[in-house]
Amino acid sequence: MRLRSVLTFSDLGFELVTGEADLDREVRWVVTTDLIDPSRYLSGGELVVTGMHWRHEPSDSDTFVHALATAGVTGMLAGQARYGGIPDDVVRACRRHGVPLLRVPERVSFSVVVEQLNRELSTGHAGGLTAMLDRHRRHIAGNGLTPVLDLLHRDLGIRCWIMSATGRVVAGPQPPPHGAAAAFLTARSFPVVLREDEISYSIVAADEKHTPRVLDWLLVFAADLSDWSAERRALAGELCALVASERDRQDERLGAENRVAQRLIQLIVADTEPGQLISALELTGLRPGGSYVAVALTAGTLREDHTLALLIDLLDGQHAVAGVIDGTAIALIPAGEVDADIRRAVTALAPGLGEDRICVGISAETDRTGLRAAVEEARYACGLAARAAVSCIIGQHELATRTMLLAGVPELIGRKFRTRLLEPLLTYDREHHADLVLTLRTFLDESGSWARCANLMFVHVNTLRYRIARIEELTGRDLSRFEDRVDFYLALSLS
Repeated sequence: MRLRSVLTFSDLGFELVTGEADLDREVRWVVTTDLIDPSRYLSGGELVVTGMHWRHEPSDSDTFVHALATAGVTGMLAGQARYGGIPDDVVRACRRHGVPLLRVPERVSFSVVVEQLNRELSTGHAGGLTAMLDRHRRHIAGNGLTPVLDLLHRDLGIRCWIMSATGRVVAGPQPPPHGAAAAFLTARSFPVVLREDEISYSIVAADEKHTPRVLDWLLVFAADLSDWSAERRALAGELCALVASERDRQDERLGAENRVAQRLIQLIVADTEPGQLISALELTGLRPGGSYVAVALTAGTLREDHTLALLIDLLDGQHAVAGVIDGTAIALIPAGEVDADIRRAVTALAPGLGEDRICVGISAETDRTGLRAAVEEARYACGLAARAAVSCIIGQHELATRTMLLAGVPELIGRKFRTRLLEPLLTYDREHHADLVLTLRTFLDESGSWARCANLMFVHVNTLRYRIARIEELTGRDLSRFEDRVDFYLALSLS
């Protein structure tokens, strides 16, 4: 629709103030804004409706109109309610920057203007766009979703982002609206409407009925869908179906790739000969001479294929070779800084898990000779993470502590170990009102220093030597031996 056609809507009563020479410009879409610099939300061809709330002094007019001209808008519709008319400095700014200016009567609300003009624009374009989406569904495999979003923006002024539940932008401009993924994960129903910088964003799920929320993709439209015509809402539904189809296509491709990866993971767990592993590594695209990290994940009630897909999503950007062993998804990736990225992604997904939890274990770096140990380390860490009450990640730094080591000891075994070593001392303390256990703990905490331990316990060194001798006599251990000190230290840690 051309700008001169806008003046023919007699029920809206627009009047041209300036810009008669530019009335043949095409109107692509109608937007409302009162930001002093709305250029980041414009891409050209828009008819901008404004109540001039951005104007606090005359110089603001030049700032606002210059931003519109730079963005390539078709024209500007100005309301009169705020100033009882259009200030002269606004008119001069429009003439100076070549932006056609139309006056909106005070009796006409902006919502009516936007709805009526955009409905007219939608009627002309929606049929063609629907046909385009049908064609693109058949040919999307080499092109991706970006061309679709570009076409929607160019022809209908619809700005849209496609994102994963972790907040990764699958297609669309950067940056995406803040908080979109979090709102998607916590939504009870769709669409969800966000507001940021006076702009409304509507969030919908691509495949709400068939895909777990944490694995689904979301679509974010820079508009409130409740204001859209039926034709536009139908177009949004078509786009959701197309996005869901592309998500499924990617899963199918990963499924084919994962058959080779699954075989590699099985070979590693079976402790296969190194020669066979080298061949399998090469088939998956991992360098046999490289360094690797193993990552293991469980995710509550998710199916095995969904658990595997979730792990691959969390490792986005990494060349992940992944499979499933006994319900645990396991991936090998090139060594690098992955710990922080995984922690951020798991934290982001937590609101969408409901009663489920994501449990992740991450191994230390290794070469091909240590792949089995790395996978076992990751699985062990994942098992420890599963003991937490919330989603949890345990990496090599946590595994390097005695707390994590002892957490892996079955409770019955730990209790027996502690009893056998410490019970003679506990019994002696009860019967003689002594402090042998406290003495032992202090002695070990002070690294076997007689002087420091005696000072802390307010006893003479000879008294301390008597107590240590008594401990050794009762337990049959020698505290001058490193191994016996370690055993005592672990037993006390289990107390």
